[in-house]
Amino acid sequence: MHWFDLDPIDDSYFETADFVYTYGMDLRAGADEVWRGLTGAEPLSWCRLLDVHYTSAAPHNTATTRVAKVAGGFMQLREQFFVWDEEQRRHAFYVKQANVPLFRSFAEDYRVEPTPTGCRFVWTFAFTARRGFGVPIRLALPVNKALFASFVRDTRKHFGAVN
Repeated sequence: MHWFDLDPIDDSYFETADFVYTYGMDLRAGADEVWRGLTGAEPLSWCRLLDVHYTSAAPHNTATTRVAKVAGGFMQLREQFFVWDEEQRRHAFYVKQANVPLFRSFAEDYRVEPTPTGCRFVWTFAFTARRGFGVPIRLALPVNKALFASFVRDTRKHFGAVN
């Protein structure tokens, strides 16, 4: 398999990327339970279209790496965390390499905050097309939105949605 390098980013990327999608979910599960689901040995295991595994040993931090297979491995991503804050229940990563050449950069941010009825999980996706792939990325936006929506549906179903 050929791997394509993506640009590293920092926290400001979530405000400057060409495409940013943020999904806020009010969940019945407590913040600690959701955080454990996001950071445990099988992160995001409830998402039917994701298969995510760490490639670095615990304890996890900003040196943590993992591999994500999307839609049965159609897209594979090698990820590097640059934020890992257990106290704030937040982490964020950028994609170092992908098996498809679509993106110049890609990142995700996860934030979990307690609420009186459980927690609020905010999941942000941000990406910029690789030069020459702007049109394919724009044409694929409905597919991306449907993929992200499936992650949200699976998460709400797994942890129980408020409302």
